[in-house]
Amino acid sequence: MARRDERMSEGEEETEAESMSESESESDSQSGGEKSRGGLDYIMSLPDVPMKLPPHVELQRTRVLCNADAPNHTDTIQYSGAFASVGVDNSFRLDHFRDKFRVEVIRYSDEDMEFDMIGVDPALANAFRRILISEVPTMAIEKVLIANNTSAIQDEVLAHRLGLIPISVDPRLFEYADGNPLNERNSIVFKLHVRCERKKHLRRTVKASDLKWLPNGTEFLESENSNSSSSSKPKTYTEFTCRQDSLPEFLDNPIGFKGKLGDIIIAKLGPEESGDLEAQCKFMLYKGVLIVYFIQVVLLEEIEDEVAENLKSKCPVGVFDIEDVANGKKRLTVSQPRACTLCRECIREGEEWEKRVSLRRVKDHFIFTVESAGALPPDVLFTEAVKILETKCESVISDLS
Repeated sequence: MARRDERMSEGEEETEAESMSESESESDSQSGGEKSRGGLDYIMSLPDVPMKLPPHVELQRTRVLCNADAPNHTDTIQYSGAFASVGVDNSFRLDHFRDKFRVEVIRYSDEDMEFDMIGVDPALANAFRRILISEVPTMAIEKVLIANNTSAIQDEVLAHRLGLIPISVDPRLFEYADGNPLNERNSIVFKLHVRCERKKHLRRTVKASDLKWLPNGTEFLESENSNSSSSSKPKTYTEFTCRQDSLPEFLDNPIGFKGKLGDIIIAKLGPEESGDLEAQCKFMLYKGVLIVYFIQVVLLEEIEDEVAENLKSKCPVGVFDIEDVANGKKRLTVSQPRACTLCRECIREGEEWEKRVSLRRVKDHFIFTVESAGALPPDVLFTEAVKILETKCESVISDLS
C-alpha cells in the first residue's frame, strides 16, 4: 500500500509538472504573439509617447511665417516618415483627404467667382491654375482681314481690340483646328461694315454689336487667279460645307455678342470715315484665374489705445478695426483678414511690431478667383478644368497599368 501511494504521488507530480510546462508554453506563445503584432503598437501604448506634433513644429508644417525681411518655412513636407520619431504618420491617406478637403464659395456672379479650396497640396492647387490658364478652351478672334480702314485707329490696334472682345458662344460645341482648314466645326466668321455719313452723324461709335455673324463663312477671296476658269468656285479663307445656322447647336442659339458684351466700344468714326473687315475666330485658351494663399493675421498680444490706433492707420487696406471695451479703452481686432495683401506695413518698423502681429500663409488654404470670358459661367470653367485633370490622371494610370 505504501508503494502504491508513492507511485500515485509520483504520477501526480508528473501531471502537475506537465500542466505547468503547458501553461508556461501557452503564456510564452501569447507574449510572443503580442510581440509579433508589432513593436509600434506597444511603443504607442506607453504613456510618455506624444501622439501629435509639438505646437512649434505643427506651426512650421502648416504655416508660412511672413516676417518683415523674408518668409520662413515655405516648403511643404512630403516625406511620410518625417515625424516618425514622435509617432506621427505624415503619409498621404485618402480618408484624411476626404475629411479635410472642402470648397467654400465666397462670391459668385455671371462674370467672376471667388471660392476657397481648403485641405489641398499647393501642387494640386497650382495644377488647377495652370489648366485654367492654358488648357480650358474658349473662342476668340485670331485673324482680322481688313479691306478698308479710314479711321484714326491703326490696323494693328484695331485687330488687337477685336481680339479682346469675348464671344457669346459655347466653345465645347467646336473642335480644335490644329492646322486643319477652317470649317463650320472649328471656326466662326464675323463681318464689320460701318460708315459715318456726314448727313446722319458727326461721330459714330462702333460697338461689338456691329459685328455681324456670317454663318456661311468668309466672303473674302483668298487670292485672285487669272488662270482659273470661270466655272471653278473661287477659293476663300474658309471651307464651310454647310451653313452654321443649319446645325442643330445654333438653330435656336445664334452666335454673337449678347447682353453687355454688345456694348463694348471698338472705335469711334469721324465724318466720312469707314471700316470694312472680317474677323475669323478659332479655338483659343482661357486666361482668367488668380490664386493666392489665405493670409492668417494673428495678434500675439492685446493691443490697446494709442498703439492700436497707430497700427490701424498703418494698414492701407483696412485689415484692422478698433472696438470699445470697458473703462473707455480701445482694443485692436482683425476684422478683414481676406483683405490682407502682405504689404507688411504693420511689421515693417522693427522687432517690437513683429512681437505684436504675426502674418502667416496657410499652406493648404487657397483663394481662387475665376473670371469668365463671357461664353461660359465661372463655375463651368472650373468644372472643365477638373475634367481635364481627371482625364490626365486616367491617362497616367492607363500608361502605368
